[in-house]
Amino acid sequence: MSVSLRIGIIGGGGWLGGAIAGSILDAGLVGPRNLSLSYRSEPPRRFPNSFLTTDNQELADRSDVILLSVRPADWQALEFDAGGRLVISVMAGIRLDTLSGRHNTARIVRALPNAAAEVTRSYTPWTGTSDVTEDDRAVVRAIFQACGSEDEVGGESDIDYLTGLSGSGPAFPALLAAAMMSDAVTHGLPAEIAQRAVNTVMTGAGRLLERRDECPDDVVQTFLAYRGTTAAAIEGMRAAGFDASVAKGLSAAFKKSVSMGDAS
Repeated sequence: MSVSLRIGIIGGGGWLGGAIAGSILDAGLVGPRNLSLSYRSEPPRRFPNSFLTTDNQELADRSDVILLSVRPADWQALEFDAGGRLVISVMAGIRLDTLSGRHNTARIVRALPNAAAEVTRSYTPWTGTSDVTEDDRAVVRAIFQACGSEDEVGGESDIDYLTGLSGSGPAFPALLAAAMMSDAVTHGLPAEIAQRAVNTVMTGAGRLLERRDECPDDVVQTFLAYRGTTAAAIEGMRAAGFDASVAKGLSAAFKKSVSMGDAS
């Protein structure tokens, strides 16, 4: 990918926008002077050699690709004319046709990276309109491969489902870790030891899954086959409704994603 590509990130002062900006700079996808970031209040000072602005139209006019990284609720008041440029939205819920009509371009992509983009471990599903070209697709892949891994999926219903599964995904191990830590402290472990034990378990499990590249269910079945303490723990969690709770949570995220799009 040529470093002459000009990318603008609306919401570049936010957590996700800043993470994507850092990743594409580190990957050499763009040079600092070809990266523009807009912000509302505090400029993102970690990008001193990039163009910083509070004017979203100014950002759009100096960009080849415009990445929308704001909260869906904040997008309602956001106005800019893309002038036919490629627009990539990382907002949950907002539909392709709605984005196209608001921003004057038929070249729209919806993508759902997650917070792990900060450490280049995001999984990003994405889909685009029929007007998105093969060159556009190459740009989208390059951006999100810089943040981790990516897949083009079949359509917006897949994006809505994956909003919960992968878009919200980093929160779920943290939720499990918080419950484990709480139980450890209840059983008398000092909080600092409980936190270190739980965090190490989580990071170690992630690296193990990444290295072995196995189906998670195969890993679970391996532990169950040993019939030891891990099997007892898994069976206890499942008996208490672990699998049903996960399914209920993902269903709630899916419904929320769809309702956010309807509200736009």
